[in-house]
Amino acid sequence: MPRPPIKKIAPALLAVLLLVAGGLAFRHFFHRGEGGGITLYGNVDIRQIHAAFQDSGRLLSLNVQEGDAVRRGQVLAELDPVRFRDASAQARAQAAYQEQVLARLLAGSRPEEIREARAEVAAAKASLDNAVITLERQTALARRNFVPKQNIDNAQAAEKTARANWERADQALQLAIQGPRKEDIAAARQALDAAKAASMLADRQLADTRLLAPEDGIVQDRILEPGDMASPQTPVVSLALDNPVWIRAYLSEKDMGRVKPGMAAWVTTDSFPGHRFEGWVGFISPTAEFTPKNVETPELRTELMYRVRVYVCNPDHRLRLGMPATVAVPLQEPAASPGDGAHSCGK
Repeated sequence: MPRPPIKKIAPALLAVLLLVAGGLAFRHFFHRGEGGGITLYGNVDIRQIHAAFQDSGRLLSLNVQEGDAVRRGQVLAELDPVRFRDASAQARAQAAYQEQVLARLLAGSRPEEIREARAEVAAAKASLDNAVITLERQTALARRNFVPKQNIDNAQAAEKTARANWERADQALQLAIQGPRKEDIAAARQALDAAKAASMLADRQLADTRLLAPEDGIVQDRILEPGDMASPQTPVVSLALDNPVWIRAYLSEKDMGRVKPGMAAWVTTDSFPGHRFEGWVGFISPTAEFTPKNVETPELRTELMYRVRVYVCNPDHRLRLGMPATVAVPLQEPAASPGDGAHSCGK
């Protein structure tokens, strides 16, 4: 029997190989588990924090090394605090000054100030009385041509000046009795509030010279070194958050109704055979995606998948970022509420 031409066999063989490879790839990517469960395949997702100061300054100290495990609230680095201490002291002094200004206005005039104002009124009244008497005398003498008319003009001017001084002293007495205006008191209150806010801001800026770890994690990189100028735009260190970690996987559209947030999950890796890590389904994307590009068989190109985030407790830091992982979701277990605190990895 004649052999079929090799040129005709090659395309058919290639198609079979592509189908087999695609099936294996899909099986590796997404697998319906036995016994009422679903098995997903994914990777440990990258979770990082780039820690930076809120203000600019010279980096005084850096207290961690790459690979160090840090706890939330631990001091990672410190800025030179001299300028911030001076600003805080200045703001506190300004607030104390404004507080005394308000207290003075609220207290009103002292009795001594009122008595002084009364004395000023009495002195001004005596000067006015004397100026009136002098004017009357000069007027009588001028009628008899004993003094020149210029004396009358001088006496009238003196009388007007004395009367104006008396009226001014009397108004000052009334103001001393009534005390400060309510508008002045309100303005002083606002000035005091502004000074207190400035003092609190200065204290906050002084406290922010200590860079604290926002979460538990592992130091990945020391980006700056002591002596460098730090700023909010320049991170000092980067932290990897690894408890819990996230597993990025994809769920088939056919199984969307079987998996819900809060369901328990178990994660295994090739690095630790026989060991299961406790986890739970934390997030299912509301938006469908096409099968990722690493699965490119014709049957799967149009398959719609939904991104799933599985949280996994990692207290011993064994799961590393980017590590391949297998996720088993037992469907027979009821889903807990995502916000009921049932899954917290001991935090």
